[in-house]
Amino acid sequence: MNSPTRRRVTEDKSWVLAPLLELPHVVHAAVISGDGFIEGASPGLSREAAEGVAAMMSALQGAGRAVTAAFTEQDDARLRQTVIESDEGFVFAIPAGENTCLAVFADPEVNMGVVAHHMQIQVTTLGKKVMNSPARDLGSQA
Repeated sequence: MNSPTRRRVTEDKSWVLAPLLELPHVVHAAVISGDGFIEGASPGLSREAAEGVAAMMSALQGAGRAVTAAFTEQDDARLRQTVIESDEGFVFAIPAGENTCLAVFADPEVNMGVVAHHMQIQVTTLGKKVMNSPARDLGSQA
């Protein structure tokens, strides 16, 4: 019996998480692609947990857009933020560029406004870094 192939957890965008992980009561953070793959995760988050977070966050973001579109009767509804509150704490998710989401998990004592503000700063930083990266050399055409 073959086990399913897992996509490797990449750390290429994990740098954007460091300032968020320094905030009081923030436990984990991740950069997630719209198709449910991890593009960066906090060091303490296991691979299995990160993959589960990515899959569920992708589904949650899609459901959030669909519910908003249904309520507003506008097919082009865009999410700004998704927040989940549980006995264990809060999950915050915001769009972080084309087909990407930034997600944070924090203890119940967290200052929600501070986390949301710093997430926006990091999304802006991520966007600037991606936009200022040199284009990849795809080779010359012969």
